[in-house]
Amino acid sequence: MHKKAVILYSGGLDSTTCLAIAREQGFEPYAISFRYGQRHAHEMEVAKRNARPMGAVDHLVVDFDLRKMGGSALTSDVAVPKTGVEENEIPVTYVPARNTIFLSFALGWAEVLGAFDIFIGVNALDYSGYPDCRPEFVEAYEKMANLATKAGVEGRKLTIHTPLISLTKAEIVKKGLSLGVDYAQTHSCYDPAEDGAACGLCDSCRLRLKGFAEAGVSDPARYVKG
Repeated sequence: MHKKAVILYSGGLDSTTCLAIAREQGFEPYAISFRYGQRHAHEMEVAKRNARPMGAVDHLVVDFDLRKMGGSALTSDVAVPKTGVEENEIPVTYVPARNTIFLSFALGWAEVLGAFDIFIGVNALDYSGYPDCRPEFVEAYEKMANLATKAGVEGRKLTIHTPLISLTKAEIVKKGLSLGVDYAQTHSCYDPAEDGAACGLCDSCRLRLKGFAEAGVSDPARYVKG
């Protein structure tokens, strides 16, 4: 009997690879996605369309609205930067407390499902510098989760898996391809065109394109023709 695991799933490159890795490790993946007021709907359309085909046993979509707080180019009318990834600077695409909130919903669903494993596709190498993608954050959250839940108090330890945390984007791409991930069915862009085509210029697109280039394969995603 396979163990259940909750997978934070956005429909993007990292979370889809994470879902494939969970399957490879023998888990039954339960995908959870969030409609949180992000600036475009295409991300959620991709997630809803592909969660089950990518291997999820079930797919839960949670609705809440971070636009009420703003504070990010992804949850307000602030323009998404298109000039490249700045080193040693947290960009305006950082959404305050987003992964803390996402993991909290995942933790609640895991308790209901009787699952003791959560997978999140955070990465601390080829990434945009978000503080809630670092190993220290995940370790602290896991400790808190085991103090804050009925399961944890009863001695059933929850583990938060971060299989991509120390991989380059190229290594993530290669791993996904080895597991049969169809990256044409993933979406990473922060600011896509109305038809869903990726802009090719935002931090997320630049990191994705860099990963495919360094992996020596073409990115099958659809980009705006420039």
